[in-house]
Amino acid sequence: MGNHDNTSHKLGLAGVLITIGIIFGDIGTSPLYVMGAIVGENKISEKLILGALSCIFWTLTLQTTVKYVIITLRADNKGEGGIFSLYTLVRRYKKWLIVPAIIGGAALLADGIITPPISITSAIEGLEDKEKGIDIPTVPIVIGILFVLFTIQQFGTKFIGKAFGPVMLIWFLMLGVFGSIALIQNPSVLKAINPYYAIDLLATYPKGFWLLGSVFLCTTGAEALYSDLGHCGRPNIRISWMFVKVALLVSYFGQGAKLLSPKFIASNGDFIKIVDRTGPVEEIVKELKPFFLIIPDWFLLPSVIIATAAAIVASQALISGSFTLINEAMRLGLWPKVKINYPSNIKGQLYIPSVNWSLLIGCIGVVIFFGRSANMEAAYGLSIILCMLSTTVLLMFYMIRKRWNSILIVALALVFMTVESAFLIANLDKFPHGGYITLGIGAILVGVMYIMVKSKIINRKYIEFVKLKNYGELVKQLSVDETIPKYATHLVYMTAAEKNDEVEEKVIYSILQKQPKRADIYWFIHVNTVDEPYKAQYKVTHFYDEDVVRIDFILGFRVEPRISQMFRQVVEDMVKNKEIDITSRYASLSKNNFVGDFRFIVIQKYLSNDNELPWFQKIILNAYFFIKRFSLSEPKAYGLDSSNVLVEKFPLVISNVKPIQLRRIE
Repeated sequence: MGNHDNTSHKLGLAGVLITIGIIFGDIGTSPLYVMGAIVGENKISEKLILGALSCIFWTLTLQTTVKYVIITLRADNKGEGGIFSLYTLVRRYKKWLIVPAIIGGAALLADGIITPPISITSAIEGLEDKEKGIDIPTVPIVIGILFVLFTIQQFGTKFIGKAFGPVMLIWFLMLGVFGSIALIQNPSVLKAINPYYAIDLLATYPKGFWLLGSVFLCTTGAEALYSDLGHCGRPNIRISWMFVKVALLVSYFGQGAKLLSPKFIASNGDFIKIVDRTGPVEEIVKELKPFFLIIPDWFLLPSVIIATAAAIVASQALISGSFTLINEAMRLGLWPKVKINYPSNIKGQLYIPSVNWSLLIGCIGVVIFFGRSANMEAAYGLSIILCMLSTTVLLMFYMIRKRWNSILIVALALVFMTVESAFLIANLDKFPHGGYITLGIGAILVGVMYIMVKSKIINRKYIEFVKLKNYGELVKQLSVDETIPKYATHLVYMTAAEKNDEVEEKVIYSILQKQPKRADIYWFIHVNTVDEPYKAQYKVTHFYDEDVVRIDFILGFRVEPRISQMFRQVVEDMVKNKEIDITSRYASLSKNNFVGDFRFIVIQKYLSNDNELPWFQKIILNAYFFIKRFSLSEPKAYGLDSSNVLVEKFPLVISNVKPIQLRRIE
């Protein structure tokens, strides 16, 4: 997802341009549909338009600027952002904080199936003109664009990534220029900066409070802004946001100014749309596109092309963000292990086929189901507000951890919780209009994450660890017992034991009882995922005259555990330091300095039938093992070379069934 080099982090024109391209696609394309969603089928009036503009101004100020740009960007984990990064900073305080982390992560992913369709559809619909009889078949065009966009993910986005900054810069300049032209014609709308108009709309306009569901769309990209912190750095995001916010507000106020010009309000006050840009208004149309009303006829086609390009950039950022989110969830044990590819040499850029194609199917489904962007607006935003509320909860604990002033923490918590709770209640109105789709997908994702977490807790509770010292002599005797054929020169086991003098009982069973495995040196490898995103360290512990060696890899939650490669590197370092001799101990090979063979053993659990489990644990574990069927095998998940790996099945027996009372008869 984007670049992770120093160029994008340094404050400067290059860094700001990269930031504008990567960070602001989602929030930047919202002027395409926000005002249209607010106006909907309401009568155009000064109260509605000024109230809407006031709500937009204060939403972008409180939510995006204060909450995310000023406060949340401070909550970086070694320069990385996003809800899972925030969770790793505070998870030690309360175990239940896993709940907002799961809900927020799932909501952000679920939101990904509606953001690309609504942005691209809104852009393409700009070409339509009812009066001239131009009716664009938007559905096939949007599906075609989405298909191309998702198909190129597997090749990496380096070649189109360079265009992101210039495309979004042109887009924001276009917003600013045409918004300013419209605003100059009716500058009186600037009085909407006064929060009185927002309060008046919500309090006295018929169903005014429910308009917040549409207003909220102007800040839906704020969460992505925090997620991409690691790719651009805090200074670049803050500086570029000043430019982006001005461009967005000028566009919104320009649209409002245009809607309030006399020829846009029919004498009877009915909801209308200009179909003849130079003549009087005669036709009442259900769908209003205020964004394209401020674009002059001669620039309509170029504006649609630029808008479509900006929507594609926004979609690309969201797709990449989904890959990063799932990758983090896997490292934190919140998601089953799935295949990850690295299509380019850009650090942090990855491609997850299962996520990519699932998103494509979801996006195409949304386009076919809703058809028009106006219908998508009615469903959009319900899941993302849950993500924002989750971020607020985690953020409060971060402030407590950093010892912020307690009065300030309470004040901020009250402000953000009040604003976001109001948005949530208003967005609930979208549930029957299609909001149930993203909410349903989010619920499925929450379910998967919950099963992963709960099954790990159940497994941990019943797994038995034993002290190595209790079996050290037996292992040494086995190592020199020539009556047993040598299994491998070096035998390597993956272990989940966190204490370095322990291993699972099943590992000892595998070595000593399940076909005794004689080797010259026994290795145990443990992977410890830590809260620092890119930490990559290891620790070596020797036991029993170097016949038993344990390696602990300490890896950040964004580091890919390529164990074969890492283990080889560690062994080479140990040989250089003369800590170990890996020469084959077969006489004929030893005198010719051949390196001994390495064999990995991975023990894979399955749920034994010899279990009598409580019904809830049974459901969780059965669901867990069902999910595992579709996930990567342990060797692939650990990046092991399959040519020298043996997978041993081991029954997970948690609670033995009661023995059957058998009676012998003669």
